Amino acid sequence: MRALRPGATFETERLLAPAEALAAYLGAVRVRPPGTERVGLDAAFGRILAHDAVTEAAYPADDRSTMDGFALRSADGDAPRRIVGTIRMGHAPPGPLRPAEAMRIPTGGVLPPGAVAVLPVEDATERGDELVPTAMPAAGDCFTPRGDDMQPGDVVLRAGRRIAAAELSVLATLGQVGIEVYRRPRVAIVSTGDELVPPGELPGTGQVRDSNRWAIAGGLIALGCEVVHLPRAIDDAGAIRDAIVAGLALAGAVVLTAGSSVGARDHVPAAIDALGPPGVVVHGLRVKPGKPTVFGAVGTQPVIGLPGNPTSALTILDAIASEIFRALTGECGARRATIAALAAEPFAGRAGWTWYIPVVLDASGGARPLTLRSSHTSLLARADGYVVVGPERTRIEPGEPVTVVRYGGGAG
Repeated sequence: MRALRPGATFETERLLAPAEALAAYLGAVRVRPPGTERVGLDAAFGRILAHDAVTEAAYPADDRSTMDGFALRSADGDAPRRIVGTIRMGHAPPGPLRPAEAMRIPTGGVLPPGAVAVLPVEDATERGDELVPTAMPAAGDCFTPRGDDMQPGDVVLRAGRRIAAAELSVLATLGQVGIEVYRRPRVAIVSTGDELVPPGELPGTGQVRDSNRWAIAGGLIALGCEVVHLPRAIDDAGAIRDAIVAGLALAGAVVLTAGSSVGARDHVPAAIDALGPPGVVVHGLRVKPGKPTVFGAVGTQPVIGLPGNPTSALTILDAIASEIFRALTGECGARRATIAALAAEPFAGRAGWTWYIPVVLDASGGARPLTLRSSHTSLLARADGYVVVGPERTRIEPGEPVTVVRYGGGAG
């Protein structure tokens, strides 16, 4: 879908739904990570794995006890056993286990050859060197078999996975101390508008502090990007075009806020088109908030125009454009952080549209919609997340289940 020229209006029937827009964009623009690098385990948290993590051996490497107790043979039933030794953590068993014998074993200790069960200490009575079971042990009781966790050749972590605490544990277990990860993409941020002043300045009449760039920066950093802040661009086609050029020279992608609609001061679409193909791929989405969104590119470098209203800009980045930046970071199959709740009040949308309605959660777990005001800066800071309404179903009644999506681009 090409850009509408200044003076035109959005034609509702031509606007794309979020999934359609992303498919059109990612089909037209080859969005890829900017290469890979090797980092140590101490620097791998939050990075995106560039290669599959494959096991080279069985884990655990031995049969290991899950209880403090006694290693024994189940074939001896509940008959008394002679305690012939103690298995120490971090050491091999002192020898094999023979009929009518038992060995003391700690949680995590390696079972000796011949043992097929562990009898918990609370199910045993000791009489000097004699063990009397008070419960009948069965083969397989209270130990983890060799290879029960991972087998040789298992793909435990796929490329594109974000490395969090659990992934670090797996990588360390596999002995991978040098991790191949995707390089963090650099994204340049440009705020546009004659009315903007820096956060440290007192706004005059008709002026506002430039808050959007900081919200967008936080969202991009959470997705795994590095951020480059460029100076504000005034509402001038040449100034916006120059800002995009400067951003593309410094970073792999550019994000602009404001100037993306179809008014006389909205120069972002034309500026993108002027810099070469593919130019604007999508202009306008069938969503609320955030209809005046632009997905474009110069060559393979994404240039994204977000609306100027604070709620719209951050919602579009979080709910839709984040998928473009995940492709740029190399992340695949990200799981959004969500909360299951019940609607405490009605949620109403519009037929054929996708609405992202901010909500607060009450003490009983009910989700209450907040009045959607795209121009409000504090709205999303007061919200616990958002509920997606539509495009097929346009109303959710009180008491019906809803899924609350948490803001921030993070994984659940």
